[in-house]
Amino acid sequence: MNWENKKDSPWSVILAGGEGERLRPFTERWLGRHKPKQYCTFVGSRSMFQHTVDRADQISRAERKIIIVAKEHQNEAQAQLTATKTGRVIPQPKNRDTAAGIFLALAHIKARDPNATVVLFPSDHFVYPEDRFLEIVRVAIDAAQQTQHWLFLLGVSPHRLEPDYGWVEAGRHLAWKNGHRILAAGSFVEKPTAEECRKAMAAGAYWNTLVLAARLETLWKMGWNCFPEIMSLFDAHVEAIGTSDEGSVLDAIYEVMPARNFSTHLLERTPDQVAIVEMTGVLWCDWGRPERILETLTQVGRRPAFSEAHVAG
Repeated sequence: MNWENKKDSPWSVILAGGEGERLRPFTERWLGRHKPKQYCTFVGSRSMFQHTVDRADQISRAERKIIIVAKEHQNEAQAQLTATKTGRVIPQPKNRDTAAGIFLALAHIKARDPNATVVLFPSDHFVYPEDRFLEIVRVAIDAAQQTQHWLFLLGVSPHRLEPDYGWVEAGRHLAWKNGHRILAAGSFVEKPTAEECRKAMAAGAYWNTLVLAARLETLWKMGWNCFPEIMSLFDAHVEAIGTSDEGSVLDAIYEVMPARNFSTHLLERTPDQVAIVEMTGVLWCDWGRPERILETLTQVGRRPAFSEAHVAG
């Protein structure tokens, strides 16, 4: 579907605020300094961040893209954007985990378009092929635009035990949409043990990609149900957006902002509002370990920008 001329064209949120601590030893060996993985060019000529921005360009116009970065890495993010590949870059004053980053972006969307549909893109994931991935993202967006009170999450069928990933159990079949299966979500498990992975895999659970689509109104209500202590702060920020107080209010709310994880503190608590869109035909990987990066690039026949010596240390 082409949303270019539709009033309800979706907004994209790009999460690029992570510090990349798990890969720090690897990036320091490779680059001689630490650099968050989303800003690294592991292969080819574009960083993971730039790849994510390019994907979002296929979904949303520049004025409907919100990019959340760490204050310390704002210059790095800006330098990797171009005149045609851009969006609104919003630096977080402090890292308060994923819920704060997501709802900071949603606050800015709410101030401009309270009836918006939103799609969320973490900036540190590898996906291939991108056309197939975006086809499935559009299925989730269409579903979110046509229903109320549901969040549509892309889920990947696991091919191995992966304790570093979040997992989500599958419930009943809900629908087929454009050839893609949609199921109700069961319980979520973050960073499971090896035994929990075995049980989840045997039960047909999925990896939680955190790529999702939902109406902004739905997400805002879910936030209020799960962590009102955060939402009251962001309601105050919405009122300040576009005024001379915007910056000072943002700094003030982050001084008292509690750290909450979006998967643990929202998705795990509201599985009855989450639907899984099965992502098939796509190689997806969260590049949290150098071995995963090398393995993935080998699978797709690409030469990495680093050597195996950097991986092994």
